[in-house]
Amino acid sequence: MNIKEKMHSTELYLPGDEELMKEQLGYLDRLYDFNQTRPSELDKRESMLKEMFAEIGEGCYIEPPFHSNFGGHHIHFGDHIYANFNLTMVDDTHIYVGSHTMFGPNVTVATAGHPILPELRWDEYQYNAPMHIGENCWLGAGVIVLPGITIGDNVVVGAGSIVTKDLPSNVIAVGNPCRILREVNEHDKEYYFKDKKIEY
Repeated sequence: MNIKEKMHSTELYLPGDEELMKEQLGYLDRLYDFNQTRPSELDKRESMLKEMFAEIGEGCYIEPPFHSNFGGHHIHFGDHIYANFNLTMVDDTHIYVGSHTMFGPNVTVATAGHPILPELRWDEYQYNAPMHIGENCWLGAGVIVLPGITIGDNVVVGAGSIVTKDLPSNVIAVGNPCRILREVNEHDKEYYFKDKKIEY
């Protein structure tokens, strides 16, 4: 198994491999350019993201600065995804995000991990586990999602939560570690925030 195969298989590997780092630095240079774009250069940003990402649909918007280990090279976005400031995607392996999902500021989505055994960390080993986030989710400010997690569709993750386990569709989940608070219910069809009624 070569190093690229190990990266995407949850096997241990050494990320400091010379050829791998050379490739990675090219992606990071492009990410640097994206983060230097002016607020008015919306078309340029959109064009750059299509070049940088593995896949990206229509109508996606990422507010710089955006941080990513491989500059988006292993990120797969659906349509109309919105990300606020300081989205960090540790895309050492693949991250899949469904259409109409939103990320609050300072969200971290991490596919990379390091072994518990001190000797392996001393030798700088790493492993990666892919991430799946469903459609129409909202990850609030400061959410952290750990390697290998799957989040279903229509999920709201409360601000500051740390997602350590998979979440099914149609739930609201909060806390550290993140736990399901409740399902999306009839109340949510009437109120959008506290006592604020939806005017249909």
